[in-house]
Amino acid sequence: MTSKVKEIHQFGQSIWLDFIDRKIIFSGELKKLIDDDGVRGVTSNPAIFEKAISSSSDYDADISELAKSDITNEEIFFGLAIADIKLACDILKPVYDQEVVGADGYVSLEVSPFLALDTEGTIKQAGDLWKAVDKENVMIKIPGTKPGLAAIQSAISEGININVTLLFSLDRYEAVVESYISGLEKRSEKGLPIHNIASVASFFLSRIDILVDPLLDEKGLGDLKGEVAIAYAKSAYQIYKRLFSTDRWQKLADKGAVPQRLLWASTGNKNPAFKDTKYVEALIGPNTVNTIPMDTLTAYRDQGIPASRLEDDVQKADEIIEKITAAGIDIDAVTKQLEDEGIEKFNKPFQKLLDAIEEQRAKSN
Repeated sequence: MTSKVKEIHQFGQSIWLDFIDRKIIFSGELKKLIDDDGVRGVTSNPAIFEKAISSSSDYDADISELAKSDITNEEIFFGLAIADIKLACDILKPVYDQEVVGADGYVSLEVSPFLALDTEGTIKQAGDLWKAVDKENVMIKIPGTKPGLAAIQSAISEGININVTLLFSLDRYEAVVESYISGLEKRSEKGLPIHNIASVASFFLSRIDILVDPLLDEKGLGDLKGEVAIAYAKSAYQIYKRLFSTDRWQKLADKGAVPQRLLWASTGNKNPAFKDTKYVEALIGPNTVNTIPMDTLTAYRDQGIPASRLEDDVQKADEIIEKITAAGIDIDAVTKQLEDEGIEKFNKPFQKLLDAIEEQRAKSN
């Protein structure tokens, strides 16, 4: 029987796995997820790598070996991460090869979260990681912060595949698309190819509801709990359709450029009042990606009802956004808080990871 997760692809959405470690690579589990569940990509982040490296001994020998050289703990981390990313890229290469460019088979590696507000540092590290991995199906993750926008444009113009992460607001999403399009235009003006560049814009969902739901209770809008993130995602998709159907975009498409797809991230439900599969079920639709943690993937196998729903109740989504604005909920302040917290949620585990590497390094000396 076909996996319910695999069936999602028939509606035009790609499921990527929001997890990586050496166990799933070497045990064959990642390959099995690709074959059986139709997983079509992998995303990683500092928190995922912190869990992988700190909670197992799989990396100890490599840390000890790398520690013999005169490199920083951050360089040791990237040495470990790049090795895993390369292996995952190889496992997903058949998916990449069977698709049109810009579709699937990608593995994402994030720049240091300490660079989230550093444009020049991000530009340099994105280029360094791209060269170090040296796989056409890697995506470098850059946060969609204000300083990140110029880095995104620069990286795209250099021909680097980019996964824009930590997106919470519709205005910032439009700015990210502008960075992508202008990056392609800059590259095209130099006479360089643009048909082989892929990008996704990662909208973080469950975190929106976690922050907004208590505010809804305060405003007497408790019936909208758990609905705001999905409403924003549906609105973002309408923006996507508008921005990638302009004459300006068509000029790039004529040269082979592919749209920057929306990717739904933070889709593991964190509220026990709702179904585990809430943020998967509601947002299946064409030309999108959903990156899901292992627990959510397992839950969808059991509970999933695959169907295209992303464009259902679009008017209702607009009304939800209007209602919360009319109630005096400052959505700009909410999204700014989410971005700040998002950076911190990656900074903390990254620092913890560097400390764990330092501890292992001390043991080996």
